[in-house]
Amino acid sequence: MVPPAKEVVRMVEFSSRLDARADALRALSVPLLRGSLGVVFVWFGALKVAGATPVADLVARIVPWLDPGAFVFALGVLEVVLGVALVVGRRLRWVALLVVLHLAGTFLVLVVQPAAAFRAGNPLLLTMTGEFVVKNLVLITAALVVMSADAPARRRVTRVGQR
Repeated sequence: MVPPAKEVVRMVEFSSRLDARADALRALSVPLLRGSLGVVFVWFGALKVAGATPVADLVARIVPWLDPGAFVFALGVLEVVLGVALVVGRRLRWVALLVVLHLAGTFLVLVVQPAAAFRAGNPLLLTMTGEFVVKNLVLITAALVVMSADAPARRRVTRVGQR
């Protein structure tokens, strides 16, 4: 059954309005993603610096050869610095690369402490800790989006400077 002409017109108009909103959101999405990622890093890092993070023991068990207090504190400082850099928006490709490397390091939990990440040794059955680690795939992807969004702007500036 073919919809009446008025319905087709309404659907096209609605689709056009959605496209216009999507275009407006496109310009805001990367800065919002960068800012929210920065806020999360500052927040989690500040908890580590303040000694109030619930993951201190987990982090300490991953690198048992290091002093746990110093390592958790240093990790917190790094996270705060990366978070501030994300919010400020300077050197984003490098900052995002460091964020990706840092988050990739969290997957050591799955290797070094599998009992903390998987229920009954089954890699499909995650514990709360396992879920905490695996969700970092989303944060890694967010950092990659921030990194890739920064590259074209740098190329445009370089091309203008070469003319």
